Amino acid sequence: MNALILAAAVVIGLSTLPAQASSEKFGPDNPFFAPSSLPFQAPPFDKIKDGDYQPAMEAGMAEQRKEVQAIADNPAPPTFENTFVALEKSGQLLQRVLAAFFAVTAANTNPELQKVRAAEAPKLAAHRDAIFLDPKLFQRVATIYKERQALKLDPESLRLVEHSYEEFVHAGAKLSDTDKTELKKLNAELATLSNDFTTKLLAATKAAAYVTTDKAALAGLSDAQISAAAEAAKSRKAEGFVLPLQNTTQQPDLATLTNRATREALFSESWNRAERGDANDTRDTIARIAQLRAHKAKLLGFSNFAAWKLEDQMAKTPEAALKFMNALVPPATAKAASEAQDIQAVIDQQKGGFKLQPWDWDFYAEQVRKAKYDLDEEQVKPYFELNNVLENGVFYAANQLYGLTFKERKDLPVYTPGVRVFEVFDADGSSLALFYCDYFKRDNKQGGAWMNNLVGQSKLLGTRPVVSNVGNFSMPAAGEPALLTSDDVRTMFHEFGHALHGMFANTEFPSLSGTETARDFVEFPSQFNEHWATYPAVFQHYAKHYKTGAAMPAELLAKIKKSDTFNKGYDTTELLAAAELDMMWHALPASAPIEKPDAFETEALQQTHLAISYTPPRYRSSYFAHIWGSGYAAGYYAYLWTQMLDDDAYQWFEDHGGLTRANGDRFRKMVLSRGNTEDLEKMYVTWRGAQPSIEPMLKYHGLTQGASK
Repeated sequence: MNALILAAAVVIGLSTLPAQASSEKFGPDNPFFAPSSLPFQAPPFDKIKDGDYQPAMEAGMAEQRKEVQAIADNPAPPTFENTFVALEKSGQLLQRVLAAFFAVTAANTNPELQKVRAAEAPKLAAHRDAIFLDPKLFQRVATIYKERQALKLDPESLRLVEHSYEEFVHAGAKLSDTDKTELKKLNAELATLSNDFTTKLLAATKAAAYVTTDKAALAGLSDAQISAAAEAAKSRKAEGFVLPLQNTTQQPDLATLTNRATREALFSESWNRAERGDANDTRDTIARIAQLRAHKAKLLGFSNFAAWKLEDQMAKTPEAALKFMNALVPPATAKAASEAQDIQAVIDQQKGGFKLQPWDWDFYAEQVRKAKYDLDEEQVKPYFELNNVLENGVFYAANQLYGLTFKERKDLPVYTPGVRVFEVFDADGSSLALFYCDYFKRDNKQGGAWMNNLVGQSKLLGTRPVVSNVGNFSMPAAGEPALLTSDDVRTMFHEFGHALHGMFANTEFPSLSGTETARDFVEFPSQFNEHWATYPAVFQHYAKHYKTGAAMPAELLAKIKKSDTFNKGYDTTELLAAAELDMMWHALPASAPIEKPDAFETEALQQTHLAISYTPPRYRSSYFAHIWGSGYAAGYYAYLWTQMLDDDAYQWFEDHGGLTRANGDRFRKMVLSRGNTEDLEKMYVTWRGAQPSIEPMLKYHGLTQGASK
């Protein structure tokens, strides 16, 4: 089945064919009617109007259902070609429209697009079910699966048969007709609720921005930051200053705001953003989603949603994921406690007269960094100008490792001004991919950072990669440079790791291409790519002062290296708290009553020994978009699991000469280009030459030794 359609289904929900009336409006004038004539079949954003998406989407579903029905009704005996290859070729119209639609609704939405998304979410869920729960189609799939060893298929084709069969079974293909009907109802409601959550959270995050007319309340922010806050107020037609919220619990401005009351107010806006008892309160929505997911898991024969979800992941079971995470809790919380003692000592030394609270952490952690390492983030930021980091850091590392070069193209249309497009050339000079980047925060953009496949790679379909990276960096005031924090720089390298995974895809079938892997593998290439942000040869190439072009002084670079494990206890603990919270929500049995999110969250954190007053979870339940609005339900642990893989992989690079073309080309050939064409653990071990070890992760994060996988 077409990979992008399935991926889209995971995000918002993917069953019967709706609304013929809308598909009748679809014709040659619609920009999705035929493949794009632009290079790489890039979306013709200059021709796409908001009203084009829905009729194209509905026509695409109708077309694919007709294609799939023809496969199911084929009187010829099932073969790999007339079943699996035919399925891979189906749904190309739907693929085109969904790729553009989900990219735009995530990054540049508006009320009209939100209405379309709300209307189509349950229909897409029904469309997916109509395919996966079709008994005649599954019979053909199962027949080939049973005969697979005798068919002498090449390894990728064999992987497609096994992966697709497992996907059908996982989706409920073996259920009775009665249970299939119930499953379809559950999936439709879940798709609607997930979309409702996303819409509410976007509005809640915008409404919860910190607003003040008192400039003195912003003491500690730079003139550029204050100007940006004033611009943000103007754009909202508000008086004074606005500090927009980022998606995480902690907010970047907390590191520099000197007024403790302002810090507490900003933190409170973040912490309570979706819990105000108004139309954008998400608590009832997430409680219902959790309950419905538990019922779905029971219907599919599993004790809870996490058990069902992890069946086809690297971890395989919630118990394995929990064992891995629980082993990290003692060293992570011990280091966080040590870090908290250092911070409390500074507060006491300054006669603060208060106990450390979450809104104090970043502010005083910066002071600890200055005291222990003589390092100030404000000293560093002038060396991290966004465009320079991109072109002389992110792109440079890709050139040194893989031989890639980049040329900006201003002739290709984008979905909003400010998006940049680069053509990517391989080491032999051939054109490889298109790369779009959209880095600045907007009120109509979802929080966080991500990668999109605008066009996926497939030899079968003759398509080459078009990928994008989207971020939420603070927009500088007019005429000012965009100076990044160290975390922002890591985010750029992280998302570009996803982009490389998409660009290097070199597979026959779209369902196995690029990032179409398990959740607890897909974050491995991205987190691995973060390491090159601080690799000496790369760092020295981009860390240059935005005014003078001077390289970062050696003594400042030495301080950064010395502080490598600074705050890692806090970082790991807040991530662990979110991941364990996710797993607790999705370990609920179907017999559990509907939960009250606040009480459930408190109990879950206590039970996992992560109820720490000064270290809140990276995401609170009510604004945890990864698990309620995206595809990471029972999967947020993947960031930790793949951290183990990426640190272990980087250790291999260190042991074999570091950043070299030979190492990069080997990694590309054996991992990044392979997508999901073989068992992922086997793929990793074949490249690494050994099972992954947790020891490099403990080393690079400065955690106590002794945890084990």
